[in-house]
Amino acid sequence: MKVSLKIMMLAGLLAGGSMMMTSCGPKVQQRSGASSKTGWGYNDPKMGGFEVAEYVEQDAGPGLVLIEGGTFTMGSLEQDIMYDWNSMRKRVTVSSFYMDETEISNVDYREYLNWVYKVFFDEYPELYFKALPDTLCWRRRLAYNEPYVLFYFRHPAYNDYPAVGVSWEQANEYCLWRTDRVNEKALIDYGILDYEPDQKGSNNFNTDAYIAGKYIGTVRHNIPSPSSPDGARPAKMEDGIMLPSYRLPTEAEWEYAALALIGNSQGSPERIVNQRLYPWNGHYVRNEEKANRGLFRANMQRGRGDLMGVAGYLNDNAAPTAPVDSYWPNDYGLYCMAGNVNEWVLDVYRNYTNLDNEDFNPFRGNIFEVLAKDDANEYILNDTTGRLEYRRMTDEESANRNNYKTADNINYKDGDLQSSIDENKWLTNEDEGNVGSERMYHNQNTENNPMSSLVNDMVRVYKGGGWRDRVYWMVPGTRRYLQQDRCADDLGFRCAMIRVGSPSGVSGKKK
Repeated sequence: MKVSLKIMMLAGLLAGGSMMMTSCGPKVQQRSGASSKTGWGYNDPKMGGFEVAEYVEQDAGPGLVLIEGGTFTMGSLEQDIMYDWNSMRKRVTVSSFYMDETEISNVDYREYLNWVYKVFFDEYPELYFKALPDTLCWRRRLAYNEPYVLFYFRHPAYNDYPAVGVSWEQANEYCLWRTDRVNEKALIDYGILDYEPDQKGSNNFNTDAYIAGKYIGTVRHNIPSPSSPDGARPAKMEDGIMLPSYRLPTEAEWEYAALALIGNSQGSPERIVNQRLYPWNGHYVRNEEKANRGLFRANMQRGRGDLMGVAGYLNDNAAPTAPVDSYWPNDYGLYCMAGNVNEWVLDVYRNYTNLDNEDFNPFRGNIFEVLAKDDANEYILNDTTGRLEYRRMTDEESANRNNYKTADNINYKDGDLQSSIDENKWLTNEDEGNVGSERMYHNQNTENNPMSSLVNDMVRVYKGGGWRDRVYWMVPGTRRYLQQDRCADDLGFRCAMIRVGSPSGVSGKKK
């Protein structure tokens, strides 16, 4: 097969340069012609065999909706009734990205648990137990919620209800797992790999490990390659087959997607005819369309003790949560961007983030990492998970950079001593060793440090409002925070993915 693939590859090059593989191999279109800078041909073994795939637009991953980016004013339009002053308004720009149409449901999360159980439980059962949601999050000291503890996550009646009891850390693990399953399926669909249902322990498909050559899998047909000794090679990111990583959305992305101002962009270019308070137009939470007039647009608490309305006319028809595709989607086609459950975002919480953040793709939480290598300069494969190991960049590696000097940038410009422009304006207590972020965001009471704060580097933002919340929290600009290893019965998540290439899905290349 390797010989026939090489012969077919050379025949394709001689026939016209741009080649589409037949059913004998993966159909990856290669770019024809030569470099405009050197004149050397692409995909030509006589000219070095530099491989270039033809221009392709990114496909949306399963469950994702394209969110065309743009500029918007981030922050809350609502009166700050909590007096937190933590959502000051600032104009920023968000690049295009993809976002889940719905929140991750119970059946979605159980699919993840099923895979973790099959692959890891025999050797590393602790990975399965670590991934389980905390169903005890439903318990309240003065309420009888034990039926939800027992049935909400497992019973098929709740299959399509949002998964709760999931921490920020668990949500990120789900995103990593989803990336690998989607990319593995893409390689199978392209005919490169075959199904391998019996993956166990560290021998499981991981995108980074596959690209680095640390995972082989069951190969059907590798991609014909003029630069490979045997005429074929595994897929690379340069082929355009695999997708970027799934992840949690940043706070800016989530807020931008929730407002969906694309629905109010009308008339002349760059004209927004109406600002929004909620993910829909108007200053109320009931539907104004004739067919659905008066019905609630979101699952929330209308008032004290009223979480669903009166029997015979349930105002939001949900107690406590509703299916993830309930109510009406916003103008990006996203469901439940207000109410139902709050949603984790990627950011570390700080009070004045909006005033200090970048104009383009603002985010607080960067800790720059690189792939770890051993003494032989080989990538290190984790013996338990099968993932490549990452390490934090050292100060020496960052010392000569202009765009960052340290790997950990969580506390950059967050109002503490180390980030202030004029350090003399900030009070310190050197005797107690409380300086910088250790002093301002310390969250442990000790004999030498009686100060305590709920805000620290392990606290993450969540947004959107949930079934327990009043209307105030339905405003996309409002924000709250919780320790990243904690969870709640009204807190879930959805995934996002960067959009590569043209922001609108239409190529900007001149013809």
